[in-house]
Amino acid sequence: MNWFFGKRYPLYLFVTAIIILGLSAINVPHPDDFKLEHYPTIVFLVLLAISYKIFRLSNISYTLIFIFLLLHILGAHYTYSEVPYNQWFLRWFDFNLDGFFGFQRNMYDRLVHFSFGLLMYYPVRELFARIANARGFWGLYLPLDVMMAFSMIYELAEWLIAISYGGTGVDMTYIGSQGDVWDAQKDMFLATFGGFLTMVVVMVINSVLNKDFWKEFKDSLRIKEKKPLGEVKIQSWLK
Repeated sequence: MNWFFGKRYPLYLFVTAIIILGLSAINVPHPDDFKLEHYPTIVFLVLLAISYKIFRLSNISYTLIFIFLLLHILGAHYTYSEVPYNQWFLRWFDFNLDGFFGFQRNMYDRLVHFSFGLLMYYPVRELFARIANARGFWGLYLPLDVMMAFSMIYELAEWLIAISYGGTGVDMTYIGSQGDVWDAQKDMFLATFGGFLTMVVVMVINSVLNKDFWKEFKDSLRIKEKKPLGEVKIQSWLK
């Protein structure tokens, strides 16, 4: 396990992700959709590279980010609504996954939305803990809030992109709603639920291993500033 704790471990993950991303560009069924999916991916990878020396995350955070990127890269290759996971289960395990659970649609996009909250919660929590010094309740809740906010932003971005393409075919494959009018709401719920599960796990681990956890939790809910802000604060500045 020494390799996991090594300083070069994030570099190995980064290079592996770049290689897999490059390979995923081969024989893409929907090239335009592939490009749309990976514009944010490229920006995110650049930000990770730039921030590495300035603000290095933990190896746990980089591992979770890497797993999410793999799921995203796979979804972007086929488009999320066409990932043939059920065919793979039938071929490799002779098991009809969709039939067993009664799925009437391709559920890969649901899996990735759920995984977004589940896997990205902890890296965001690390940002809040180390930059904003969020502790106790706020160190748990604020990352979940970010998961919900980014999930909403993603759904809005999908909508705006669909409008901009205006019925060219790219819009429907990119959105991948598969005829479900509540697709956006379900996706946001799954991202929230995934983040909530990780929040519970983090809370349990901290309550067991960190002897000051409950003290920090109580302190985080105490009022730090007795006086109101708003006009009261403005008046104090003007005096």
